Amino acid sequence: MAFRGHYEHSLDSKDRLTVPARFRAALADGVVLCAGLDPCVEVYPTAEYTRFEQTVLSELNPLNRHGRMMRRRFHGRSHDETLDSAGRVRIPRHLIGHGDLAEGPCVVIGVADHLEIWNPGAWAAHEAEIDETAAEIADQLAGGGG
Repeated sequence: MAFRGHYEHSLDSKDRLTVPARFRAALADGVVLCAGLDPCVEVYPTAEYTRFEQTVLSELNPLNRHGRMMRRRFHGRSHDETLDSAGRVRIPRHLIGHGDLAEGPCVVIGVADHLEIWNPGAWAAHEAEIDETAAEIADQLAGGGG
């Protein structure tokens, strides 16, 4: 299943976020929560995170300092979790801090192979940046150089 869309949900007082109903079946076998490179919490189905580990992290050379640092960064800031019977996932405090999340509204964004949980203000600023630069980025990625 591809994760797509923009959803507004809330983090409750017990650090739980209700996952959009349409994605719960895809996450029923467990999730891996991790600190994104951007200030958000990434939510992967366990199998997708394993694929990420195999295609990206395992390719990093453990003899290279930067390779070790990135492996530690991702593995040390990830957490295995399951959805509860109400379709909620508990977010560890270190990830709440990373995403600058707080009890109340959060934005959940579908990003193909995973979801991202954002602070609404941070998402609004990031989305504006995306909108302002999308044509330029597309041109650069297509080899146009801009």
